[in-house]
Amino acid sequence: MSGRGSNEGVNRSNCSSTTLRKASRRLSLLYDAALAPCGLKTTQRAILAQIRRSEPASVGSLADALVMDSGALAHTLKPLERDGFIVHHINPEDRRQRLIKLTARGRSKLEESDTLWVQAQDAFDLALGKTESAMLRKALQSVLSDELAENFKRSLVNQNGFRTG
Repeated sequence: MSGRGSNEGVNRSNCSSTTLRKASRRLSLLYDAALAPCGLKTTQRAILAQIRRSEPASVGSLADALVMDSGALAHTLKPLERDGFIVHHINPEDRRQRLIKLTARGRSKLEESDTLWVQAQDAFDLALGKTESAMLRKALQSVLSDELAENFKRSLVNQNGFRTG
């Protein structure tokens, strides 16, 4: 039996999602090791850097920028707040919204991590190759695009009549 819905001939080791998740975990481990001297994990540094770029930031806008679920982000923010790297307060224009800002301690920690992050980035470029690294980032930007997400959803509907959220 072949056709729509058939698993015949599927190469499960060629799954884009699984390969990307594995690569992401590997890269996170490498960057975490590079950032270890400053005490931040890659995810924490990414969040602090995004806050620096967009502060004050709401949890929702921060989650959107980081392509994270708001609940998962709120959970990840707790240790950063506990350690005094961020503060949040109620948005005076919309009391339902919390605005997040870096503290002086958070800004200092982020600056401390900047040099380590640049070293990690340079090491990655050298290990993979500058051209390959640039091509990878370009491809990943395409994966992050809203256009890809819409095309993916449309393809699922066209293939199976499958509806996505």
